[in-house]
Amino acid sequence: MFIGCLFALAAGLMWGLVFIAPLLLPDYPAPLLSFARYLAFGLIALPIAWWDRARLRQLARADWIEALKLSAIGNLLYYVCLAGAIQRAGAPLPTMIIGTLPVVIAIVSNLRDARRDGRLPWRQLAPSLALIGVGIALVNQVELRHLRNDPAADPTRYATGAVLAIVAVACWTWYPIRNADWLRAHPDRSPRSWATAQGLTTLPLAFAGCVLYAAWDAATDAPFDMPFGPTPMLFIGLMLAIGLLASWAGTLCWNEASQRLPTTLAGQLIVFETLSALAYAFVLRGRWPDAATAAGITALIGGVVWALRARPEPLAAEGHAG
Repeated sequence: MFIGCLFALAAGLMWGLVFIAPLLLPDYPAPLLSFARYLAFGLIALPIAWWDRARLRQLARADWIEALKLSAIGNLLYYVCLAGAIQRAGAPLPTMIIGTLPVVIAIVSNLRDARRDGRLPWRQLAPSLALIGVGIALVNQVELRHLRNDPAADPTRYATGAVLAIVAVACWTWYPIRNADWLRAHPDRSPRSWATAQGLTTLPLAFAGCVLYAAWDAATDAPFDMPFGPTPMLFIGLMLAIGLLASWAGTLCWNEASQRLPTTLAGQLIVFETLSALAYAFVLRGRWPDAATAAGITALIGGVVWALRARPEPLAAEGHAG
């Protein structure tokens, strides 16, 4: 349990990096950031795959199809929707919606995977879920107030952004649960190899996305300076760093955590990503969080600590107790 939680923390620290890339590259379109990130992930996976080729040969055709599905939905579709939501609604609303992931995943997996992992009793789960929910609300309180006071706000754009953020939540509720299914069904397989396999299957999808975006961009009235934009060295460096750390290493750490932890608990530990993104954002801003944000962060941490105290109960034990 402890080692699994450490791996989940490491994944969250690295995944938080993806939220600051749009802040450091504000002139770059969100789809290009998404496709370039996963193109870098796939390219980084190529030499790792050669080194790990013996284990990758053990994967059957069905395993590669599963990796392709995970890559398409949990990587590309999720990040395109998230980036699009931030473009249309600004950061606060999508952040609030995406921040519900720990709660949504915990509830879905507790209903779906109780027979395999044991059921976390709702009486134990409810306080941690409530604390996480309160923390998310507090963290976003100030930003949401700014949105309401913005006379230039476009309700249609905000509504579209909210829908895209909900689709992103659906993608990343499906991804960790489906990914955990494969890992738990193959305990003899290497989580590192599985992360590399997802990188390899992401590569052709991301490349196709880059080509299609370049074609669409060329047909517009004000084309973007393809392929590397106005700050090419910063763009390439960030994409490689995020591809290595957030995509490959983050997926590896999450796979390690998923093999060790019940899916219900692992889902709540995605909150580390939210905390990391907040920390990085405040470092970039060069200031400490205000009182409401600090209280929210405290509630988020409290919810995670409470979740770690919960222990799954076998369904058979519940039946005898009834």
